[in-house]
Amino acid sequence: MDDIQDILASVSKPSIPQRTRDLQALTRAWVNERTSPELLPYPVDLVERVTDRIETQIETIEEMTGTMDPKSNFTLVILQTELERFKFLVRSFLRARIAKVRARRGFITSKELMKTVQIDKYALHYRQIAQTDPTILSPLEQQYLQSHQALLASHYSASFLSSFPQALQKLDDTSGGTSMVDKPDEDSAVFCRLLRDAGSVEIQSEGGAADVDLKRGDVWVLRWSAVKDSVVTGDVELT
Repeated sequence: MDDIQDILASVSKPSIPQRTRDLQALTRAWVNERTSPELLPYPVDLVERVTDRIETQIETIEEMTGTMDPKSNFTLVILQTELERFKFLVRSFLRARIAKVRARRGFITSKELMKTVQIDKYALHYRQIAQTDPTILSPLEQQYLQSHQALLASHYSASFLSSFPQALQKLDDTSGGTSMVDKPDEDSAVFCRLLRDAGSVEIQSEGGAADVDLKRGDVWVLRWSAVKDSVVTGDVELT
């Protein structure tokens, strides 16, 4: 019944411009990235569209400013306001990702910003994920991760690892049932809102374990591991 209502609602509503959809998607990506305990897949297409739109908007504003036409002043203010809104969201989104990978420097543009990313807190963890899921990092993040990890491994080897037995020189050793690879806490609690029905999950309460149905419109506090896949697919958003 909900699916039929969704179809009817989508038909009855006027089509939403791509610019508005991108603004909504970027806002949601920013909030999700700020709230989730680990990096989410990098939205390459979305960021590229928004970045291209920002560059085009800057060129338009520069052309309008150069004409010095008093009649275009109000239009210029609107364009500048919209530009600042998109720039704020892009910067905030990238800041949220950098907060998880501990950036050392500031940024100017989104492309230059990615060159300054310091992926050192969970470097081995994200390297392992990137080997099977390259969408988790942007191309520049992947490039930096590889070069940074190579330099770090070389430094550790020259400093002290080379004096250890060969079996103890691995930085990603998992022998003995203990992993040396640090990773985010997947059981962290997150606030989430259901955009669509997302099945059921198991929760722990005073009465023990129980299954609850995740219905559209509900708001829950759940473990990140229970809703991670639904956040990635867009069924759930973090708040």
